Amino acid sequence: MMKFSVTVKTQARENRVEEVSPGGLRVWVKAPPREGRANEAVVETLAAYFKVPKSRVAIVGGFKSKTKIVAIGTRD
Repeated sequence: MMKFSVTVKTQARENRVEEVSPGGLRVWVKAPPREGRANEAVVETLAAYFKVPKSRVAIVGGFKSKTKIVAIGTRD
C-alpha cells in the first residue's frame, strides 16, 4: 500500500493528476466540493491514473480539506 499527500483543486476544466514531489500529488477534478462529490471524483481520477480499481483507493485523512492523505492499494 502506498500513501500520498494530495492537494485537490475542485471545479477544474478536466480531471487530471500531476506529481509534484515524491509522495505528493496535485489532483484537479471537475466536481464541486459539495456532498462528497469532489472526494468521489478524486478517488475515480486516482484509480484511473494508477490503473487500479476504485475499491483500492481510499481517502484516509482530510475528508473536508483540500489537502488529503490517500492510500492506494496495489495487487497482492
